[in-house]
Amino acid sequence: MENPIKNFICISNYFKGNDFLINLKKQGNRVYLITSEKLRDKPWAMEYIDEIFFMPGQDVDWNLDDLLAGVAGLMRHKKIDGIVALDDFDVEKAAFLRENLRMPGMGQTTGRYFRDKLAMRMRSKDAGIPIPAFSALFNDEEINEFADTVDAPWVLKPRSEASASGIMKVHSKEELWQKIHELGDENRIKYLVEQFKPGAVYHCDGLNLNGKTVFSITSQYLATPMEISQGGGIFRSANIPYNTKDDKEIKKVNEQVLKAFGMQHGANHTEFIKCNDDGKIYFLETSSRVGGAHLAEMVEAASGVNLWSEWAKIEDSLVKGKEYKLPKINKGFAGIVLTLSKFEYPDLSGFNDSEVCFRVPLEYHAGLIVKSDNHARVRELLDDYAERLVRDFATVAQQEAVKKLH
Repeated sequence: MENPIKNFICISNYFKGNDFLINLKKQGNRVYLITSEKLRDKPWAMEYIDEIFFMPGQDVDWNLDDLLAGVAGLMRHKKIDGIVALDDFDVEKAAFLRENLRMPGMGQTTGRYFRDKLAMRMRSKDAGIPIPAFSALFNDEEINEFADTVDAPWVLKPRSEASASGIMKVHSKEELWQKIHELGDENRIKYLVEQFKPGAVYHCDGLNLNGKTVFSITSQYLATPMEISQGGGIFRSANIPYNTKDDKEIKKVNEQVLKAFGMQHGANHTEFIKCNDDGKIYFLETSSRVGGAHLAEMVEAASGVNLWSEWAKIEDSLVKGKEYKLPKINKGFAGIVLTLSKFEYPDLSGFNDSEVCFRVPLEYHAGLIVKSDNHARVRELLDDYAERLVRDFATVAQQEAVKKLH
């Protein structure tokens, strides 16, 4: 008789995913976590982790051959049934392990579509998915053709960095070439250039099973009234009204993206822009993970769906060959407001409206999530809280230069 207890290796370069680990364990599995030595003292859900292993370094510093040797050593005594990447930087590591150990799941070719922005754009172009005009930085003639035919401004983007790290805005052909020369021959191939399209930026967060989207919710990143004076402003996001034209169109394009990229199972976070000039929805980038910056808590507040725990249940259902059932979905509204704080433990007790449902538990961060059945009420609170946080708590940290690229 087959052992009903399955063994999972979970990889996380950052302190995140406790809800995933907890729920994977609650399904009756053994959970092994591989994380960075720097995260040894973080409050991992240890009672739900059977064994934890630490790798030196973080992000791209991990030695993949050492990682493979360590996992192969564990497999001599344990049959591993699944390997799960919990963060952007872990997607390639998990794919590398699956390829070498012939494990099921996303391989390295598919994995690149969820990590390499150039691969995303080329695949989208082939699939007829709307994207901003772009060019790789391999060939000088192609770069010149792009600069001569596509209206500025443009953005230079690292192909494989997470979030907005390393992005540079340029306004002329001369400035573009100056930036490319500054990157040097070794690093220029790790960037792309694309047209900057001003507009409203949205994200679609969801779950896939057997190649189909079983849940998704559309939200909008919100601008901050004081963001210019603060040199970056306050992070805000809120889900948009259901079944509106934008909601339907974004969800439609999101499904096209995930299908074209080969997304089979698990959580995903995809970003789009609605261009001010033509009103069209353009795909920006996607990832095979839960969105960061506590978006998972915001999604749960609005919908009742915990992306981390449902992802764990999907992984469990796949290795055990059992049916996965999505929980009941609410159609409420929620939003998050978050900033770096000048206080290690900011006192947010003054934010005491009944709609407050979550307070971000990070040192030197001030953030809250609100929920309501009324979309306008959520937006009203986010506007008010953003101004108050700017006035009393916010600080700005200088973005570090990207020193090491994939």
